[in-house]
Amino acid sequence: MLVMILESVPASLKGALSRWLIEPKAGVFLGNPTARIRDLLWKMATEKCKGGMVIQMWSYRSPQGYKYRCHNLKKYAFVDFEGVTLVRYPHAPKQETEKKAAVPGIS
Repeated sequence: MLVMILESVPASLKGALSRWLIEPKAGVFLGNPTARIRDLLWKMATEKCKGGMVIQMWSYRSPQGYKYRCHNLKKYAFVDFEGVTLVRYPHAPKQETEKKAAVPGIS
């Protein structure tokens, strides 16, 4: 099983991928091509993405059951944590929601 996730890529790339995979949701492609075709799709996607993001994940005999590769990740990162792949999002600064109670005589 192969999943490709694309963001901010040209429509021509999506059209080229749709020859091999189905697109059940915008930017998400799904199929079961051979390893050779998977590698060709990856090469094509990374060459034609023009600054967009591409993630490719496929079934593999590993503890999590898949392998992946990424190109141009901007909003988050895949991180290996003791053999388990996790997604790390950037830390958003906390907004102060509670105002300190004013105590008379204390500044």
